[in-house]
Amino acid sequence: MSRILLGVSGGIAAYKALELVRLATAAGHVVRVVQTRASRRFVGEASFAALTGAPVLVSEFEPDPARGAFPDQRPPEHEPLSHLELVANADVYLIAPASANTLAKLASGLADNLLSSCALAASCPLIVAPAMNARMYGHPATRANVDTLRARGVTIVEPESGRLASRGEEGVGRLAEPARLLAACEALLARRAAAPATPAPEVGRDGATHSLRGVKVLVTAGGTREAIDSVRFIGNSSSGRMGLALAQAAQARGAQVTLIAANVALPAPGGVLVREVVSAAEMQAICAEEFPGCDILLMAAAVADFRPVAAQDGKIKKSERERLELMLEPTADVLSGLAARRRPGQTLIGFAAEHGEQAVERAREKLTAKGVDAVVVNDISREDIGFDADANEVTILSAPGGSEIEALHVPRAPKAEVADAILDAAQRLRANG
Repeated sequence: MSRILLGVSGGIAAYKALELVRLATAAGHVVRVVQTRASRRFVGEASFAALTGAPVLVSEFEPDPARGAFPDQRPPEHEPLSHLELVANADVYLIAPASANTLAKLASGLADNLLSSCALAASCPLIVAPAMNARMYGHPATRANVDTLRARGVTIVEPESGRLASRGEEGVGRLAEPARLLAACEALLARRAAAPATPAPEVGRDGATHSLRGVKVLVTAGGTREAIDSVRFIGNSSSGRMGLALAQAAQARGAQVTLIAANVALPAPGGVLVREVVSAAEMQAICAEEFPGCDILLMAAAVADFRPVAAQDGKIKKSERERLELMLEPTADVLSGLAARRRPGQTLIGFAAEHGEQAVERAREKLTAKGVDAVVVNDISREDIGFDADANEVTILSAPGGSEIEALHVPRAPKAEVADAILDAAQRLRANG
């Protein structure tokens, strides 16, 4: 059970915050809500109070009957300042929806209402979920505000694409669904609980602590294709979503990112150098070029294990044969080859798409066999995660300093949140040498 402080700013998406509270309390969390004055035009305090069982606050000057306590706490004897006591008691502070105006206030450090004052005073993790018209979200000022918050260590739950409030308008700006918002809170809390205690947060709010600024990150994404003839190929179901999420998360932390994309149809994040490949052999060649200059390798691509011994020129005619037999040969192990050439100071993380109950055990063997610092394993037998899905659930296996293998489980969450957990692990490995 965790204490979630929910900040609700003005916007039609405020109605989704009610469902978020319902889901959170049903999952055993306790919730307090602070609202902006504008948000009350869409959802009133009484609705949130009924669902949370706690008073809702709008102004830092109004008395709080609970004196900053959550429903599972006894109120203190004194009258504390609301914006200090609420965040002191909270395990996570989620602002959803966050309007364009609220984003601007948070990025500028303004504290002219209770919601923004709580954000400035919060020492707990801060998660911000923007929601607005697509043109407003795409404006350079809004994008700059989002980037500023990310650089300070704020978790951003990106809005979704679809129908918007204005009639006939579609685009990116819809508030993430309540289940996704709750998953983001739970994933962040799980990572903090599993992480070893450190004197400071892994990503400081000033963007300096464990920053990737100046660090060169090489990411592979997608799935290779091995030609049978000029038309057909052997491939896999990897969409490249996990690799793209890693590239975007690394770029947001200030890293210089190179993305080697194998047959990825999705757009790459801005500010990332993209090199496109098709086959395992091409992946091996481009990785060999880029690897010596990188500091962190995130080998998320699904590289084919086998390829036809010889691809036929032209198209094989179905009418000319009753059946087709293929002779396959193994491809080169790209990751093991890179690990054998690593220089001091490089951090290598591999990925293992395993099937079934023994997925983690098989990945343990790969961690040792491939000579990498960590292996990220997910169970592709599940339909709700992995290949071509928006969410993932992984276990990060590592053996820092040659010690016993450690396993960090990252619960099911959007791939952007999983990418952050993987980068957190990469930064810990780098910090531990």
